[in-house]
Amino acid sequence: MASFPFVLSFFLYLCYMAKYDEIFSISSDAEFEREALMLFRYQAEHCAPYAEYIRLLGVEPRDVSRVEDIPMLPIELFKSHKVYCGEAEPQMIFTSSATTGMVQSRHYVGDLALYERSFTEGFNHFYGDVRECSIYALLPSYLEREGSSLVYMAERLIAASAGGGFYLNDYEKLLRDMSRDDNPKILLGVTYALLDLAENYAPHLENTVVMETGGMKGRRKELPKSELHKILCSAFGVERIHSEYGMAELLSQAYSFGEGVFRTPKWMRVLVRDVNDPFARLAPNRRGGLDIIDLANRDSCAFIATQDMGVRFEDGSFRIEGRISNSDIRGCNLLVQ
Repeated sequence: MASFPFVLSFFLYLCYMAKYDEIFSISSDAEFEREALMLFRYQAEHCAPYAEYIRLLGVEPRDVSRVEDIPMLPIELFKSHKVYCGEAEPQMIFTSSATTGMVQSRHYVGDLALYERSFTEGFNHFYGDVRECSIYALLPSYLEREGSSLVYMAERLIAASAGGGFYLNDYEKLLRDMSRDDNPKILLGVTYALLDLAENYAPHLENTVVMETGGMKGRRKELPKSELHKILCSAFGVERIHSEYGMAELLSQAYSFGEGVFRTPKWMRVLVRDVNDPFARLAPNRRGGLDIIDLANRDSCAFIATQDMGVRFEDGSFRIEGRISNSDIRGCNLLVQ
């Protein structure tokens, strides 16, 4: 018979995990809308930079009744302000990648358990139980700096998986270890490192999903995605290249199974805005700036206007089509200015 302290600790663990069930049990548009509006009103009051931004817009939070009308915080504010509304000191500060001279975004995370549940449930939803595959991470530029949310995610997923590990620049050891692994495998790599591996070794990978994340990070010339994926498919002997879409400012990820079309977990949603009028929504299949709602961003801001250009399709999936240049932005950023 289990001891009382064990039963009590297990009960407390279940209660702790259950406090996020309202986010991760969303199963309909109506439930998403309800949770998004509740979180919006909370963050409009408790997240100081967001509250000030909303005030400058002249928006009254209680008058917002549709997800489409929720103001999106310009992502640049994560560089210049402390975007945080947690009740306690943050457990972690994730930072964005940045080349020399660039200011990094800082994402203050109030509860790492929320982030861990988000990326684990998201991964399991798209790829099955993480415990039944091996994850090999080729993320040199991320490992070489501190504060990477991607490294944190990969580290926890690898620990929960059947095998795999991190590999900095030792491509031969990576390929040797993968060849001895009979589990289904995922090779998660920053784009330039996957291209280096393809050009220098051209290994045909068996029973492996190749997933690219990030980009060239200034290490190589940028290539169109179609050209890049063609090179990688040919070198690795796979039919398609998967992709992960995430960023330091988000606690959830979207995934593409190929062709650059991304899908989000049920607690994350992408909208498209007119770059000439950041408060105007565009219908599906029209190109504009991407706005992201990530309900896992409970302690920062869940409503973010990114600098990515893209298209949202009728089923909620989306495609990335580059970045917004300064010349494209003719709307009002208020706090950023």
